[in-house]
This record gives sequence, structure tokens and C-alpha cells, in this order.
Amino acid sequence: MLKPIALHTLLALAERDSHGYALMRAIREQSEGEVSVHTASFYRHLGKLIDEGLVTEAVARRQGVDPRRGAYYRITPRGRHVLAAEKKRLTQLVARFNKVRLLPRKAEA
Repeated sequence: MLKPIALHTLLALAERDSHGYALMRAIREQSEGEVSVHTASFYRHLGKLIDEGLVTEAVARRQGVDPRRGAYYRITPRGRHVLAAEKKRLTQLVARFNKVRLLPRKAEA
């Protein structure tokens, strides 16, 4: 099970390689502000994802990218596998959740 910041980081990188600031913006947008992202904690979480082999620093920059931007990051094949497993887990959870009757039964009312 991925922590929310890790999940949103991998989701953002599944779309395209990105630099840290753009990743933080993507996390805020994807989570509609629910996931708190601060520079120091973000890079600590990113470092953990790198240590776990889920993310790596991109070797080459894309053409036309502002050279003042810091390192670019990309999701690894292992990161894609972990993200796919998390998608499957969450999809199954939602399917189970959808089977639960949330309205009170007549005897409970």
C-alpha cells in the first residue's frame, strides 16, 4: 500500500518525466489539495522512492526545457509495476465498497 504522496508522485511520473517543482504542483492538483506537499518533505519522499527503485533521475533532458530547472525524474519499470498493483488493490477495494449497503436497514431505522 502506497502512501498518498508516493501514489500521486508515481501517477504524475506515469504521464511524463518531470522536475521536482512540477511534481509538487501535480500532486496538489491531482489530490485537490488533500495531500500536503512541502519542499523538504517532498524531496525526502522522492529520495525514498529512488532508494526503493520506483523512481530514477532522468538522464537526458527534453529538447527546449529550461536549463534552470533542476533534475528531472522518471518512473522505473518497477515503479510502473507497483503503481499497477496499487491500482488493482484500490479497484478491488472500491468494488467491495460498492457492494456495501450504507443506508440503514428498516429494522435499524
